[in-house]
Amino acid sequence: MPELILRISVLALRRPAVTKWGAGELRPCSVLPQEPAAAANTLLHSDNGVETWYLGGRVLVLYSGDTLHHRDNLSSGRPALWVALRGQDPKTAEIVNVTADPYEGEGYASDLDLFVEPVPMPAVIQTRIAEFIAQHHVDIPFKKRKRHVIDPNAPPPRAPRILQNEDKWAHNPRKR
Repeated sequence: MPELILRISVLALRRPAVTKWGAGELRPCSVLPQEPAAAANTLLHSDNGVETWYLGGRVLVLYSGDTLHHRDNLSSGRPALWVALRGQDPKTAEIVNVTADPYEGEGYASDLDLFVEPVPMPAVIQTRIAEFIAQHHVDIPFKKRKRHVIDPNAPPPRAPRILQNEDKWAHNPRKR
């Protein structure tokens, strides 16, 4: 199965807590189409308590079987990449996955241990995904399944639910 592998980087914003009981919030904010020279989990910028963190690089893999999903994403009007994070401490936060498949991103959102956020897809990645779709997309026509006509007077197509005495082990000496 043909696939396209892109190396990308994830940036996140950490906002201070709104109340004294809160711990703040770390949310993915953007994706870069290349990896910077900085180490993962590095503070890049701080302004009035709002911090920008580089969380690290990740591989974005596109499979030819998912081109319909990627096409749905690009045609949505707001193409996005879904970033799944584990942990809210920017020094130890882990990027679980980055995907361009909106349905896979929705699946990650059901995991309560993960924080999933769609971020805008950079134009360079949109172009690469559109090229991949143009190369590998195959339309599969919808084929409606037809039911077979069943004769209501025909014998049942499976074995009887209650065994007869001669079919039981205890009453048949030949089967012992």
